Amino acid sequence: MYTFESRIRYSETDSDGELTMASLINYFQDCSTFQSEDLGLGVECLKKEHLVWVLSSWQIVVERYPRLCERVTVGTLPYDMKGFLGYRNFAMLDEAGNYIAKANTLWSLLNTDTGKPSMIPEKMVDGYRLEEKLEMEYAPRKIVIPAGSVTGEALVVKKHHLDTNHHVNNQQFIQMAMEYLPDAFPIRQIRAEYKKQAFLDDVLIPAVAKEGNRIVVTLGDEAGKPCTIVEFTAKAEGAPREVPVCPEPGT
Repeated sequence: MYTFESRIRYSETDSDGELTMASLINYFQDCSTFQSEDLGLGVECLKKEHLVWVLSSWQIVVERYPRLCERVTVGTLPYDMKGFLGYRNFAMLDEAGNYIAKANTLWSLLNTDTGKPSMIPEKMVDGYRLEEKLEMEYAPRKIVIPAGSVTGEALVVKKHHLDTNHHVNNQQFIQMAMEYLPDAFPIRQIRAEYKKQAFLDDVLIPAVAKEGNRIVVTLGDEAGKPCTIVEFTAKAEGAPREVPVCPEPGT
């Protein structure tokens, strides 16, 4: 597993002094970026080849949220490549080597000229040494949306939502969706299914639905087609029996 060491910064914590979900996702993204850059397969390499990795899905399972100044190890490993698809695990561990969080991801390699899937080049297959995937309960990629969604106020994509590929970053989609969670919702697992890219000034329409201890937020375009579907599942212990739907951010 490719790893790097870090320490939880004040800027990465919430009002309780714990690492935020957005910061956890950023750690995972940075880890895979570091690995790719160290292997010479990073951003500039992809640009020269007219290729881009696009995230298709996240599954993140959190055991606990590390606190301010806690020292952590962040790791990632690719465990399978098929055609244009790449499968990658992530993990965060504490100083004792205990897992704080694990994640599973599916990526698609696209040609930036055509926007169509591209077979993974041999040098990438050789460069990323595949490893055994992590032990975790792997969830299906497809997310079932409960009935009775409540539509919220439209969102407009801003510059700070974009990454180097000039579309909304996957973490930013999740951050948008989290605005529709009730206060103190104890996230145990996040699943995200990315279906359509969004760009600067695009309008996103949120729809929020609940079922038991999970909330599903769909961010769709003005034509009603989903761009991203995000499922939040609460921890069993301390999770509210009835989760209120929040049609507006912060309510």
